[in-house]
Amino acid sequence: MNIAVVMGGYSDESVISLRSGQLILNNLNKDKYQVFEVHILNEGWYVKMNDQKLPINRADFSFENNGTSVKFDVAVNTIHGTPGEDGHLQSYWELIDLPYTGCGFYQSALTFSKRDTLSVLGKFDIPKANSIYLTKGQEINGEKIAATLGFPFFVKPNQSGSSLGVSMVKELSELDKALEFAFAEDKDILIESQLKGTEISVGVMKLNGVTKVLGTTEIISENDFFDYEAKYLGKSNEITPARLSKEVENKVFEFTAKIYEALGMQGFSRIDFIVMNDIPHFIEINTNPGLSPQSIFPQQAAYANLNFSDLLDNEIKLALERKPIWKK
Repeated sequence: MNIAVVMGGYSDESVISLRSGQLILNNLNKDKYQVFEVHILNEGWYVKMNDQKLPINRADFSFENNGTSVKFDVAVNTIHGTPGEDGHLQSYWELIDLPYTGCGFYQSALTFSKRDTLSVLGKFDIPKANSIYLTKGQEINGEKIAATLGFPFFVKPNQSGSSLGVSMVKELSELDKALEFAFAEDKDILIESQLKGTEISVGVMKLNGVTKVLGTTEIISENDFFDYEAKYLGKSNEITPARLSKEVENKVFEFTAKIYEALGMQGFSRIDFIVMNDIPHFIEINTNPGLSPQSIFPQQAAYANLNFSDLLDNEIKLALERKPIWKK
């Protein structure tokens, strides 16, 4: 079976995706699969093989090797950001009938928008921060924002991951710089009130047909919040499992499964919460969580005594079982 491990992407998160892809390449069972490293980058789409870059034929996502056309049976999607975490590649793979891992194109597009995700989850009584949604060019009244949300508050791009473009604003003089930082990533932004509590991250997936919550990780950032430096440059301490009472941990597990199922998810996901006054408050869901050695999801899988190669087998099995929406 030919497996394409697809990594990279068009955003600043491509570097993280390339690291995640290496972990998957190292953990796929080579006795079961013929594994290929596929890069999708601004410079082009290609298979990296023996120091060669063999171009991908975008008509059917195949490539040629020594005059022979090679087609894939499954695409293992580990792209962070666009086009692999926002529904674009998923839609393309659906149209050419290529099975792929992770959630479907609709769920991918929905969850990549923080605003739309919060809107949907609002129907399911999931606690969350107060927020304001703004578009570039729209009149922005800083004093009104401060009066509504209080200090400090967070300014975030609506569609971005790895905390890129996110700032904490502690006083009004910092707002313009935070807006510029966020608008550099996206034309739409979300401004949220601060939730004071314990930050946790929770891995979740479908395993043997059941929603499986892997565990909780408490995040203690050396910075003001869990930003890019804290996530990927070692400026945080992570404690697995999180230091929660059994009652609060049960709530976290319950909310995690509820969110995952309410959004119609499939595949690896990571959901972030702030536990405030013993109540988990939803922050965001990441549908292609980082899988580099520093990342939380593989650490939680190891803590849960789950073999990562077996989890990848499960993802491939789910991909092969899912039919394109136009075939149903």
